[in-house]
Amino acid sequence: MTAEATAAGAGPATAGPDGTGPLLELDQLVVSYRARRGPRDRRLIRAVDGVSFSVGTGEIVALVGESGCGKTSIVRAVARLEQAEAGRVLFRGQDVAHVRGPALRQLRREIQVVFQDPFESLDPRLTVYDTVAESLLIHRLGGTAAARRDLVHDALQQVGLHPAEQIARRYPHQLSGGQRQRLVIAGAMVLGPDLLIADEPVSMLDVSLRAGILRLMLDLRAGRGVSILFVTHDLSLAWLIADRIAVVYLGRIVELGRADEVIQAPLHPYTRALVSVIPVPEAGAVRERILLRGEAPSASRIPPGCRFHPRCPVYQQLGRPDRCTTEDPALADPAGRVPSSTDPSGGHVVACHFAKEMP
Repeated sequence: MTAEATAAGAGPATAGPDGTGPLLELDQLVVSYRARRGPRDRRLIRAVDGVSFSVGTGEIVALVGESGCGKTSIVRAVARLEQAEAGRVLFRGQDVAHVRGPALRQLRREIQVVFQDPFESLDPRLTVYDTVAESLLIHRLGGTAAARRDLVHDALQQVGLHPAEQIARRYPHQLSGGQRQRLVIAGAMVLGPDLLIADEPVSMLDVSLRAGILRLMLDLRAGRGVSILFVTHDLSLAWLIADRIAVVYLGRIVELGRADEVIQAPLHPYTRALVSVIPVPEAGAVRERILLRGEAPSASRIPPGCRFHPRCPVYQQLGRPDRCTTEDPALADPAGRVPSSTDPSGGHVVACHFAKEMP
């Protein structure tokens, strides 16, 4: 493992800034959409179906899963970009769904989002300086023009865009892909957020640029104490950066635990399949790959019982037990203990009836 992975694995305490709870807590979050497939077909798509976890101060939590599993819907609900149908999103103990007026403006400042595509996130007509300063102007921060200039230059320096005075005069088309993503992060960090949501922040970048962005996020956590909710489809990236990993499948968390535990001792068949395709760096080492059949079902037609059973190799190996098709498994530890509702992310938990029986 790299130095970045070692740093991430240390893991801060999960208490919130007041010492009484997490910074962010999701409690049975549900997000649904209506898909129009015809004049009479308004099918309900349940993108997020009862998700609970927490993020502590200075903690990095990764949401991992295939495209379409609900990861982006989760973080959009956290940022109040989507309305939750049910459940709660608590930021410092306050339900974000009920925040209005000046309190909502403050929430927008404290929770910042970095989206997937830096090429689409930037206005080509704005200079680097104007791009970062726009955040300050929207939130009426910085006071004088000189004070704003200092804040912008400090933000650019902090994300590795230096010399800031020269970079600030450039336009997005004059930057590399990695520099553009750093610029997007600078625009978020200039506001001093407590929670940074990074939605697939390196998926559009070359492999050679990814390590720099991941290292930047670890530096921001170490230097600013910012919490990060990191969304990725790549479990190996989550292993490098996260303290804890939540594996998402078809709108549900199916496994949650410390990064090393999830990678080295996965409990869910889906997690095992994802881990099996992580490249092995040791010369001559071979890991048996687990190939899943078919694609994930549509969120408008969630299978009964365990939603993973149609693709589950353990379900097949155990002779297709009825329990998998009739009973929806809850997140619990291997001994069957369900986490407390006040600490939905405690320990290494899995949503599988036969986690202990897996070969």
